Amino acid sequence: MTDHIRLLICEDSDDDAVLIVRRLERGGLGVDYERVDTASATAEALRLRPPDLVISDYSMPGFGAEAALALLRESGLDAPFILVSGRVGDESAVALMRAGAHDFIVKGRTARLVPAVRRELRQAQGRRERRAALEALRMSEERFRLFAEHAPDVIFRYQVRPTPDVEYLSPAAAGVLGRSPRQLCGDPRTVFSLVLPEDRERLEASWRSPEPGPLVVRWRRPDGGEAWTEQRAVAVRDEAGAVVAVEGILRDITDRVRAEAERDRLHQQLRQAERLESLGRLAGGVAHDFNNLLALILGRADLALADLPGDGPQRADLEIIRRLAERGGELTRRLLVFSRQEPLDLRILDVNEVVADTEQVLRGTIGEDVEFVTRLDPAPCPVLIDRGELERLLLNLVANSRRAMPHGGRLSVETANVPAGAGAGAVTGDSAGALVRLTVSDTGTGMPQDVAKHAFEPFFTTDAGTGTGLGLSMAYGVVKGAGGEISLDSAPDRGTTVRIDLPTAESAAADPGDEQRQPAGGAGETVLVVEDDDDIRGLVERMLTRSGYRVLAAASPAAAVGITRTADTPIDLLLSDVVMPGMSGIELIGCVRETFPGLPVLLMSGYTAGALPDDAPPPPGTVLIRKPFTTVALLHALDALLGHA
Repeated sequence: MTDHIRLLICEDSDDDAVLIVRRLERGGLGVDYERVDTASATAEALRLRPPDLVISDYSMPGFGAEAALALLRESGLDAPFILVSGRVGDESAVALMRAGAHDFIVKGRTARLVPAVRRELRQAQGRRERRAALEALRMSEERFRLFAEHAPDVIFRYQVRPTPDVEYLSPAAAGVLGRSPRQLCGDPRTVFSLVLPEDRERLEASWRSPEPGPLVVRWRRPDGGEAWTEQRAVAVRDEAGAVVAVEGILRDITDRVRAEAERDRLHQQLRQAERLESLGRLAGGVAHDFNNLLALILGRADLALADLPGDGPQRADLEIIRRLAERGGELTRRLLVFSRQEPLDLRILDVNEVVADTEQVLRGTIGEDVEFVTRLDPAPCPVLIDRGELERLLLNLVANSRRAMPHGGRLSVETANVPAGAGAGAVTGDSAGALVRLTVSDTGTGMPQDVAKHAFEPFFTTDAGTGTGLGLSMAYGVVKGAGGEISLDSAPDRGTTVRIDLPTAESAAADPGDEQRQPAGGAGETVLVVEDDDDIRGLVERMLTRSGYRVLAAASPAAAVGITRTADTPIDLLLSDVVMPGMSGIELIGCVRETFPGLPVLLMSGYTAGALPDDAPPPPGTVLIRKPFTTVALLHALDALLGHA
């Protein structure tokens, strides 16, 4: 309590006012006082100069203690009001006390004044402190209410003793758990019933624990979904140290958990894609070396057959060797189809022939527990497409169907010529609307509609943990790139049917004598042969020399560049491998053409290793021949580039 006070005295006698002040000062109080004797002066003083204490005489001309007390109450000030008067009856004094006066002291007997003032000032200070505490509590509760109502986390209080009770849950429970706090507060069994069984025991133990640590809990929502929360809680103890309650928050981490799961899924797909890429590179490298071996076998067999008479006894064996080498070349080409190491080579193909040629490989991929049926249109089904892409498309669709039939079933591949207007969508092409339809269907597990509508999206897969999600999206890209349409029809337990409509291509008129026609051969033209494999280089050199060409041989691109800069005669054609150490065949073309602009180029390779990307055509005046090749195929390619008849 302060020792210095502001005093308002309602008194018409200045002497009486001075006596009161002196009595208080003698009692140890510092006093600043103001004397008033009218209602207006009292009201002004209360408004402009609020006092700590009001002392009033009972009766003054035109004014009195009742009016002064009423003005004090109207002002809202919590200042003690003490009546100091000599002319007042007991009944009036009692009535005034009932109206709110704090004490009554008779003039002339003021010994009790100082203790009364000190007492009332102490009590007034106590009332102010209590009001301040209550206001602070109210503000704190209001802030907590606002925080709890708007916080995204679920704030909870769980009573452990004397009886378990969910005392409080914030409104966020409705958004996170799907149920209002009113539904959840009370019996703890209601809350625990929402927790997934495998997490329920841990949550119950945490809410009974004296050290409730962080905890991740899964909840079952009314819509059938799951919510993930992370708990942060503390124990509330009584004076004896026993845990009586647990308070904390449940933070919704559902989005974070799903994001982490999606990230893990994408990482797994990336690792799978990287493994497939590594496998593709390995397959490409094996195919490169194997193609070189097959090129030697096929080339040597060709040369030996050319030197043998038509009725030579060894001719039949060499023909067999030649055919086997060609079949080996086809196998390596399929290996490159798998590894995606071949550039696009758009040709008019009969889909019937491609299905028939790959049927043996397709049958080998599905196993004996699946019945494999092909139904091919009797008429040719010509389309303009890269053969490797079409074969890869078939392999993808058949592999997908096989995975959908883990316990066996029926898989069919069908082809059909479809008239204009009967396709599944807008198909582009030069065939006036005629289409070739390729259909792959199975009797497998099928897909619901909400899954089927995403089937062509990249990285979407129904093969949890085993698929990359690229199969059907790649098929979609191949079909769209060929100007066609792809559609899918599927239902659970009814299998899946994939239909592909490609524009019909005009079949090119075949020259019946083209394969038998002998190449014109060389007339002394100079061919620069660049090949890092000594055996292949020697074989090609022998093929060309026997056919009338002059050969300059180089074992590396650097050596070839040196030859072009020092050659004493013009070079008529460059015949180069594509993949070589130090410089690719494509890069070599640019260097050689600095000396011989417009020089025709024949590239030879069974493995381009990305040197001929799909989206970039080879330089003008460049043709690619694939290993292994026959002597006749090589000479025909030279005839075409050099303009031989």
